[in-house]
Amino acid sequence: MAAPIRIGIGGPVGSGKTRLVERLLPLFEERGLRVAVITNDLVTTEDAERLQAGGLIDPALVVGVETGACPHTAIREDPSANLDVVEQLEAAHELDVVLIESGGDNLASTFSTDLVDHWLYVIDVAAGDDIPRKRGLGIVQADLLVVNKVDLAPHVGADLERMRRDVADVRPDRPTLFTDLRGGGAEAVLEHLQRAVLFTTA
Repeated sequence: MAAPIRIGIGGPVGSGKTRLVERLLPLFEERGLRVAVITNDLVTTEDAERLQAGGLIDPALVVGVETGACPHTAIREDPSANLDVVEQLEAAHELDVVLIESGGDNLASTFSTDLVDHWLYVIDVAAGDDIPRKRGLGIVQADLLVVNKVDLAPHVGADLERMRRDVADVRPDRPTLFTDLRGGGAEAVLEHLQRAVLFTTA
């Protein structure tokens, strides 16, 4: 059996990473794809516990990794803790996709190519419309950038059109999606994944 496709989901705390996972899980299920989730946090497994209790996935298919240090190290310089969990999940379950979620900041965070086949980076409008102009690794290098919480732009004084222009400037050859994951947007993310990895890799 082929190894599952590993998809990284990174981004600052509160940007909507876990919400994106929650929105993607039913869409994967509708398409008959078997999914597991790994979450990374410093000294807690809170995100994993949220997913386990949410009723969207078998709790046995969700594993929380406590990095005990900077999350950048866990997902970039030393992906071994996550690779160990991926191998354990693969041995115990037949899987098509493994989602690996990890927090970080947009200036430093990125995923190791040893760990994932494709990675998404999630930022949110409410954190400031200047984020794309800072050109962090997450912004520039992610295979897909998700700019979330666009519905909040008028409430926080964010210039959404300026963000669109800035993103186009710093990511001229890489895709970006603007979403409100409370209401929708995950379908477009899944369409991107189907084009980029789910179909071609399979």
